[in-house]
Amino acid sequence: MYETTKNLMHMAKKQHTAVIAFICMDYTMARAVAYGAEAAGKPAIIMLYPDHVKTFHTAGFAGYAKMAKELAEEVSVPVGFHCDHDFSKEGVLRTAEAGFDSVMMDASEYDLEENIRRTGEVVEQLHEKGVSVEGEIGHVGLACEGQETQKDLYTKPEAARKFCEETKVDALAISIGNAHGAYKETPQLDMERLEAIAEATDTPLVLHGGSGIPDEQLQEAFEKGICKFNLGTDYLARYYEAVEDFIKESKEKKDPVKVIEMPEFVIKRLTPYVEERLRTLCKFE
Repeated sequence: MYETTKNLMHMAKKQHTAVIAFICMDYTMARAVAYGAEAAGKPAIIMLYPDHVKTFHTAGFAGYAKMAKELAEEVSVPVGFHCDHDFSKEGVLRTAEAGFDSVMMDASEYDLEENIRRTGEVVEQLHEKGVSVEGEIGHVGLACEGQETQKDLYTKPEAARKFCEETKVDALAISIGNAHGAYKETPQLDMERLEAIAEATDTPLVLHGGSGIPDEQLQEAFEKGICKFNLGTDYLARYYEAVEDFIKESKEKKDPVKVIEMPEFVIKRLTPYVEERLRTLCKFE
């Protein structure tokens, strides 16, 4: 069943757990999320990264929103959809106009006051349309850069409080040792910082860069205030492996028409992965 991302985060917050948002670049990945959630009996979020549309043309914004909502309605568990990092007001407004009920305005590259101004403008406009907005403070960098280079960019609790109060964002992405991409070494989340941020603001907190963080750390982070957890790199890697395996098998048959069977092959490979991640990490009752 379709549910808004905002409501899913509040459901998670009440139960001291997190809902997982899986980056999905196409229908096969999105369908695996919906049906993996159904198999697990847990909520989930189908999430688009804007560059998959703007640069790689894997979908269109309006078509993606319609697809995600239709998939959500096919299953009996709550499934939402969300558009991840967009860095301009125009981009975020376009995405909302296309049918997304939840978007992210990422102005974290700017200083605090400018971040508040830019994010606040978007929130004001989109709240009038019933669209929720995720912001970011601190900066979630790239895993390849290493943790030591990122520590100065970790989210500060007082800045988080000020940002949430002044922008009225519906969710806040924070930096506590997490990063996008593949980690060079096992990350260590700053749990004390997370607890301090959770005490400073009642806004649902979001953890980006989830691939490669040990499950034990993730579960602790969920208990301490993370309500939404973004999973992209590892899910995309599973997709790549499934496509690669299909091509290897199909080459032996030398039948180009077999490409029609690839989406179903990939979905069958991805769905158990989604189910396992939800069962292992999400403690919804």
